[in-house]
Amino acid sequence: MASSSTTVPKLAVQIEPLGDRVVIMPIEKETTTKSGIVIPETASGEKPQEGVIIALGNGKITFEGKELSNPRDFLKVGDHVLYGKYAGDEVKLKTTEGKEIELKVLRLDSILGKVSA
Repeated sequence: MASSSTTVPKLAVQIEPLGDRVVIMPIEKETTTKSGIVIPETASGEKPQEGVIIALGNGKITFEGKELSNPRDFLKVGDHVLYGKYAGDEVKLKTTEGKEIELKVLRLDSILGKVSA
């Protein structure tokens, strides 16, 4: 499980997802061997399935104007969530420090649940 101390970086651009989309910063877990060697999750070939919400859309609306799902009803920026292994689209954006980070843009139904400490 991810620690609650994960900091959300400041992005150089403002991103506002449309509809029921959610922007997530994947959290890579590290495994420490008995001898103290730290192995990042990317070395194992596994994609991270846990992340921190960076931005939320305003929800899906039908042609008749009826609101179907609004991510803001039960999620907020900073929440830790689980999502499908191959869900969403990957995008790369720069932080205010100039560092490039990889984010995921998912639909609300790709989020499997919230993670609590």
